[in-house]
Amino acid sequence: MTARLQSHQYGKAETRVVRVVRDTPRHEIRDLNVSTALRGNFAEAYLEGDQSAVLPTDTQKNMAFAYAKRHGVASPEHFATLLARHFVDDVAPVSGARVDVQEYAWVRVEVDGVEHDHTWVRSGQEVRTASVTVDDTGTTVIAGLKDLTVLKSTGSEFRGFLRDEFTTLSEADDRILATSLVAQWRYAPDADLDYDATYAAARAALLSTFATRHSLALQQTLWHMGVAVVDAIPEVVEVRFAAPNKHHFLADLRPFGLENPGEVFFAADRPYGLIEAVVVREGAPAADAAWTRSVGAP
Repeated sequence: MTARLQSHQYGKAETRVVRVVRDTPRHEIRDLNVSTALRGNFAEAYLEGDQSAVLPTDTQKNMAFAYAKRHGVASPEHFATLLARHFVDDVAPVSGARVDVQEYAWVRVEVDGVEHDHTWVRSGQEVRTASVTVDDTGTTVIAGLKDLTVLKSTGSEFRGFLRDEFTTLSEADDRILATSLVAQWRYAPDADLDYDATYAAARAALLSTFATRHSLALQQTLWHMGVAVVDAIPEVVEVRFAAPNKHHFLADLRPFGLENPGEVFFAADRPYGLIEAVVVREGAPAADAAWTRSVGAP
């Protein structure tokens, strides 16, 4: 035998759960995309086709709907924690569980300047994310966001970079800086938090730093954004970023006899620089298992 089963997990990906609270004339809505992954000794299912220890993925889907009804959705983090704890505490073969939740934002429609009680419009591309891992080490909560597209029209430069025979990029002392940000932050174990409030605080720290910090490079900006989140929320012990550089190049209007002093650009969608960083609070323990995702996860 030249091969072995090194690791495995299985679950239900992208269960769309929309929870409406309609106890009063003014309704509330939480719109979630829930993915579950169960960990344990399920080797026989892979090696022999023995399903006796396997909780069907369809059951995991049903549990997401049932828990949305029973417990509501206080926050993506809280909902993911409830599900993950159920799988580990109540399903005997399961020794660890990871639940990923994406939340899509809806904003109330205004009619004659007044918010409507039960009509909303989708708010942009930004998606709130939460990942909760429960195993024998405890519960680890990772909050975050993705597809948060931000742009500043000045206050950014990129100069003094390494050059070789293939370098054609010109230095820029005043450029557009734009990115579609992915940011995730890990909370200390057993932190008792208002997750909606801490999400808002982390998002505000990210955006204010991006706006006000003069950028020498996107790398430097990410560092300061990570520090801002760690400083703003004592319970945050780690921040991870992926930031594609949304390049804007100055359009050449000279063939038309026109000056272009940083006013007209073309936006290039690819290729793009992809900048990544991890910022950790001093002394914070690692949590590698909590960051381990399915290769096919959304």
